[in-house]
Amino acid sequence: MIVVDTNIIVPLHLTSESTRQVLEILKKDASWCSPPLWRSEFLNVLAGCLHRKSINLDQATQIMEAALITMAGSEISISPWRVLELTLASSCTAYECEFVALAKELGLKLVTLDRQILAHFPETAIAPAEFINK
Repeated sequence: MIVVDTNIIVPLHLTSESTRQVLEILKKDASWCSPPLWRSEFLNVLAGCLHRKSINLDQATQIMEAALITMAGSEISISPWRVLELTLASSCTAYECEFVALAKELGLKLVTLDRQILAHFPETAIAPAEFINK
């Protein structure tokens, strides 16, 4: 099992330059978990697509439904106190630290494209390419 942040979940459902790599992550470990925050971040990505008119509302709804199915039963809440501690110990946002807190709490790796998380939490966070080649 691995913790994934939203920037790993999104390319699974919206084709991007990271999609191929995310599919490789899924092949290597299909057991993903994430804090419930992923939903709001994912919705924000869809909102941006709607505003840019790259998708319509029906497509956004279908994409969100698919993402919810992907992550069904894999959302795990974390302690807000741990998030605050991690935020204080880094320059990362509370949003970013939610994913780190979950990984630390479960003793798992956090697979992320977020450079700031990778820089501040190298013992917990791992880049997709490194995870795939590990």
